[in-house]
Amino acid sequence: MPAKSPPKYARFSSADRRSMLIEAGLACLARDGILGFTIDRICVEANISRGLITHHFKSIDGLLAAVYETIYGKMLVVLETPDTATGKPEQRLIAIIETMFSREFFNRESLNIWLALWGEMANNPALLKVHRKQYARYRTDVESAISTIANDRGLKIDTGLVATMLISLVDGLGLEWCIEPKLLSAKVAKDACYKMLEPILGALR
Repeated sequence: MPAKSPPKYARFSSADRRSMLIEAGLACLARDGILGFTIDRICVEANISRGLITHHFKSIDGLLAAVYETIYGKMLVVLETPDTATGKPEQRLIAIIETMFSREFFNRESLNIWLALWGEMANNPALLKVHRKQYARYRTDVESAISTIANDRGLKIDTGLVATMLISLVDGLGLEWCIEPKLLSAKVAKDACYKMLEPILGALR
């Protein structure tokens, strides 16, 4: 007896539908940038009808904001996972740097997604709102790691400014790698971060 063809649209829970649309949006951004983030392409990617984007996210911009919150959230979950391997004050900052240039995050697909989202942010209030919330959390994490070292070593420094400098350098290195991967490796990128921080904080490695 021949097998039955699966239904065009299977039954999933509301949460599953949202997750499928977000993952489809991430795939479209990774492959084609912001130009690939269209209702038609996302629905084909997720095998979902057009009306479900409006139903779950109100608009394509709402889905884009959810996509940004998801990719940022995945990064923050990893960054905020405690590293108690050595118990040294500098271990948290080292873990952040190593994580940002790990294969999980420092890869072509991930960076393509970030570039697409950053480029759209200036013209998308919903995306900017999510960014401000997630960036504040990210900056707090980085500043906390820097403050731990500064307090342990008795250093009087503007930890907020140093955190901003580090984040800006990480973002810039990611952009540079996307433009010309042959000129930059993850190791070189990590070394650049340590070379920026160590004159301020002292030896880290």
